[in-house]
Amino acid sequence: MIGTRASLAPVQYGPVELTVISLRDPVPSAAVLHALAAQVSEGVVRVLDFVVLSRSRTGAVSVAEIDLDGFALVGLELHAPGLAGDEDLTAIAERIPIGGFAAVVVLELLWASDLAEQLAHDGNAVIAAERIPASVVNAIAELADAD
Repeated sequence: MIGTRASLAPVQYGPVELTVISLRDPVPSAAVLHALAAQVSEGVVRVLDFVVLSRSRTGAVSVAEIDLDGFALVGLELHAPGLAGDEDLTAIAERIPIGGFAAVVVLELLWASDLAEQLAHDGNAVIAAERIPASVVNAIAELADAD
């Protein structure tokens, strides 16, 4: 019998995705933050951590948590600041071009939390997941349509 949410032991976090976004400027635009806030308000994701990386012209890397005042202005908050670990950030920083910027956003996938709880309750586990960027999916779809 499938348990109900009330009968399962709650977990602190559901599945989490670490997303790296190439930024044109050293801070994400207000439009990007509003788009993220819309996903949060719809209950799709919860923002756990948000870090901005920059790589100077000399190759030096700077790491900064998102400006929380600006973040709060669009109704966002961090639920687990510092969750993006130094090891992850170091590996990501190596891929940022000289003079470039990137945001590292740690998102809890709220839409998958119930499934994750049920899987754990039943002794199952997700053993692989892969995100395919929209640009890749759209390019493949265009090729398929052309055939």
